[in-house]
Amino acid sequence: MNVLERYDPLVDDVEAFRAACDRPLPSVVRANTIKTTVGRTRQALDEVDLAHEQAAWHPGLFRLPNDQPGSNWPYVHGWLHGQEEVSALPARVLDPQPGERVWDACAAPGSKTTQLAALMEDTGLVVATDNNLGRLSALRSNTERLGVTNVAVTREDARNHSLKPFGLEPYDRALVDVPCSCEGTIRKNPDTLDEWTLEHVNGIAGVQRAILGRAIEVTRPGGTVVYSTCTFAPEENEAILDYALGEYPCRVVDFDCPLEAAPGITEWQDETFDESLTRAKRIYPHHNDTGGFFCAKLEVTE
Repeated sequence: MNVLERYDPLVDDVEAFRAACDRPLPSVVRANTIKTTVGRTRQALDEVDLAHEQAAWHPGLFRLPNDQPGSNWPYVHGWLHGQEEVSALPARVLDPQPGERVWDACAAPGSKTTQLAALMEDTGLVVATDNNLGRLSALRSNTERLGVTNVAVTREDARNHSLKPFGLEPYDRALVDVPCSCEGTIRKNPDTLDEWTLEHVNGIAGVQRAILGRAIEVTRPGGTVVYSTCTFAPEENEAILDYALGEYPCRVVDFDCPLEAAPGITEWQDETFDESLTRAKRIYPHHNDTGGFFCAKLEVTE
């Protein structure tokens, strides 16, 4: 069976969904407002004669239909950063404020980390955690190129994240964009489905549960945790949140999604999930001409 067939019951238009998954993904860059403005970025793209289309839902994102993101001087100088369009959603949902303490639990190679820093006007603290040394090298390189100064990088397993180096103070917000089976990335990584197994999905779900649980533990009561993946699998999405609701002090809250999205599901095969999971968002490739994504917003309750 084609892996995507298992999601036929979840999508509104199976034919459009499959067709979108077969199309290449547009190149997208994000304007780095730590170094420049959106207006100056548009001028720079015009100066280098780089065709671009501004995203309707996010003025700082530009689609580049005829070029690669890194082959121009605005990119080299840190005015631009290549970032898949839909992956810019979680940081916007988290909505970190200047001066706050934020944990990026699975940070490398740094697209979301640097986006968080920009939203915070490069103030406060972003703790960026990853356990892969090679990816951490890319994270450091990206923060330096983009002029980010409020990021502290830690190499550790996010499931055992320690607050000790940061005064044992809890975070105001946490972004949990976990490792996943990556089905939603097939438009740029077609081989993903060839390597897909249900055993891997069920195995990585244990890691996802633990990372999300740790994020809730280290975020203050009243604080916000955003959970996201680039997979369609309910085992890695709604099932993880349903587990967290039963084990940790949190609740799923609604949020305005600027992209067309379907609600989270409450039934999958032989499982049922908490009704509040309809507040989560499922983003399919045919709805916005993006990759596939899942995003949910949690409030820590005590």
